[in-house]
Amino acid sequence: MKRIIPFSLLVSTIVFLAASPKKNAVKDWKIGVQMWTFNHFTFVEALNKVDSAGVKYIECYRNQKMGEGFGNETFGPDLSAGSRAKLKELLKSKGIHIWALGVITPRTVDEWKRYFDLAKEFNLSYITAEPIKTQWNQVDSLAAIYGIKVAIHDHPRPNPYWSPDSVLAAIAGHPNIGCCADVGHWARSGLNPVECLKKLSGHIIGVHLKDIVQFNNPRANDTVVSKGVIDFPAIFAELKNQGFSGMLSIEHESNWYHNLPDVIETVKYYNEQVAKLK
Repeated sequence: MKRIIPFSLLVSTIVFLAASPKKNAVKDWKIGVQMWTFNHFTFVEALNKVDSAGVKYIECYRNQKMGEGFGNETFGPDLSAGSRAKLKELLKSKGIHIWALGVITPRTVDEWKRYFDLAKEFNLSYITAEPIKTQWNQVDSLAAIYGIKVAIHDHPRPNPYWSPDSVLAAIAGHPNIGCCADVGHWARSGLNPVECLKKLSGHIIGVHLKDIVQFNNPRANDTVVSKGVIDFPAIFAELKNQGFSGMLSIEHESNWYHNLPDVIETVKYYNEQVAKLK
């Protein structure tokens, strides 16, 4: 015998579901620093700057010279076992976690495996990359095996991934590949960052937080977040609407030798804006 649901109850249920607010994932957002911001300094020096900014998450890049206590080694798959152990202790002492690494474009599957091994050892959440098109299937399989997502980054045109459409093409059929949304580079390519976020809804793993001084100019200079042409309140609101719960990584490519105050100002602005969303 079929159970008949009263029409009034069905209508009430629909109204309740429609009115139910989405889970607010803003509390899970993490403010981080892409270490490229401090690429004129060693890893150790850069880590001290990150610590001074009160930030507890970083996105590393390959080949940054490690610095004092690490000899001539650089960060990446070639980092020795001894230096890896020393780095873990250094990170622990500061309460800082490597959340991601990139941007990388490995040439071979074996090279990909070495980066995944490194990411696994340091318990990373994802790898930021611009993978070769012929490797999409293999990268997706490796990401599944290691349990570490790959987030496709968007350098400005004519980069293969400058447009959300090309990123969506790579994501299609590859559940372990998503997007690292570099909002500054989208603006450099003449794209509206908020519209790009909407196109990639459900696929955004991480964000590169940067502002620029001129729209639709691939060579536009960086500036402090909120001082340029990008509408960040709208970006934060869209990320909240999508239920984004990852890291927003400050990547400030300007004022190279004296940019710590710029990073601190960006952290302050971020905290103020996010507080309004909670």
